Amino acid sequence: MKFFLKKRYGQHLLKDKFIINKIISIINPKSSNIMVEIGPGLGALTIPMTKYNNFISVIEIDQNFVNYLKYNKKIIKSKVLIFSENALKFNFNILTKKYEKKIRIFGSLPYNIATTLIFYLFNNYINNIQDMNFIMQKEVVNTLTANTGEKNYGCLSIMAQFYCKIKSSIEIQPISFYPIPKVLSNMVYIKPHKKNPYKLHNTYLLKIIIQKAFSMRRKILRNSLKDLFSVDELNYFGIDYKIRAENVSISEYCQLAQYLELNSYSL
Repeated sequence: MKFFLKKRYGQHLLKDKFIINKIISIINPKSSNIMVEIGPGLGALTIPMTKYNNFISVIEIDQNFVNYLKYNKKIIKSKVLIFSENALKFNFNILTKKYEKKIRIFGSLPYNIATTLIFYLFNNYINNIQDMNFIMQKEVVNTLTANTGEKNYGCLSIMAQFYCKIKSSIEIQPISFYPIPKVLSNMVYIKPHKKNPYKLHNTYLLKIIIQKAFSMRRKILRNSLKDLFSVDELNYFGIDYKIRAENVSISEYCQLAQYLELNSYSL
């Protein structure tokens, strides 16, 4: 097994059969779902998934794993389509056009690309995704799911929740992987909003606002957002200028972004 592992890809392979079965149960694949796995590795999730689903595509960057999967007799080739590609560059529209359905994405994501990957999906394919189930670093999941006022609430929480409903599923201990990682993992359920509750089209302006607010996290809004909003403008939206960035809700940040958009703000 050591032959397969490459440090640059941050590979940690699931080996705990109890956890694997629990993960499959949580994902709850239906035979007609279009399932897409990112980073299948040796097929720990892929192989049991074929018992429940007939349309599985896997995206794997490591050619050693690709070769292993191609010649593994446990993998039913009529059910599994293997792509030897980088998920960060993969065109997921290929699958939605092929099957004419939204896709369900799952996988154990390398810690070094997890947040980059989910935002690649948010920014490019959000309308073609039914849901996502990912295993990620627990600390990242805590941030993704954090609510207003909580210590983990920040830019990542806001942007992720702008696009999706997000829920933490199960904690996964390091011993469930090989090699054993130094951090705890968590499974997270991510479902794009059917109708986005935040009436905002310009997410670029939202990013500008929250980056400024959280770059000076310990300062009150009057100071952290002084280049964008006056005290009177914050008061207009019912936002107390004496609070800090973590105490402002997503809806309030979106209102501020919409205000900038209507007033033709540009850098």
